Amino acid sequence: MVGRLEVITGPMFAGKTEELLRRVERARIARKNAVLFKPKLDTRYASDRVVTHNGQSLPCYILPTSISPSTFPQCVPQGLLENVDVVAFDEAQFFGQEFPALCETLVRMGKRVIVAGLDLDFRGEPFGPMPALLALADEVLKLTAVCTICGNPATRSQRLINGKPATEGPLVLVGGLESYEPRCREHFVAP
Repeated sequence: MVGRLEVITGPMFAGKTEELLRRVERARIARKNAVLFKPKLDTRYASDRVVTHNGQSLPCYILPTSISPSTFPQCVPQGLLENVDVVAFDEAQFFGQEFPALCETLVRMGKRVIVAGLDLDFRGEPFGPMPALLALADEVLKLTAVCTICGNPATRSQRLINGKPATEGPLVLVGGLESYEPRCREHFVAP
């Protein structure tokens, strides 16, 4: 079996996780074994499930953000990957710079690897390992959300503090509607 890397990207509230779960479910309907992972720091809705903003969910395994090809085998149950056809990862922007190498290793093992993650951070800059994943991908799906200001397609995630665009803060701030809103290029306010 020939492996492949599929990357689903875009801003917050674009439906990336929905699309990831849809692809995993379709693989299961096709009688393919699929396994789902997310980074440990994503605890927004459930610690042991990948959950969309509107409540869809599937069980998952948790990985440290510093995952690499050499540490991955110790982080998953022994024998888990032997009969798995599809390996899916949510919130890929939170994984470290060795994550693309892990994805490539899985692809070389003949796995279909599906990755979902933000392409840009709250500053509007490329986020974590996503640029490398986008370059390595066999397929890229870039989704848009709806700009909360004008209703046009949104490609940015605007971080908010007290309802106003953030001008500073840590790169990683896990949150939902209370902390972020989708914006188009015109209405995105860069810090």
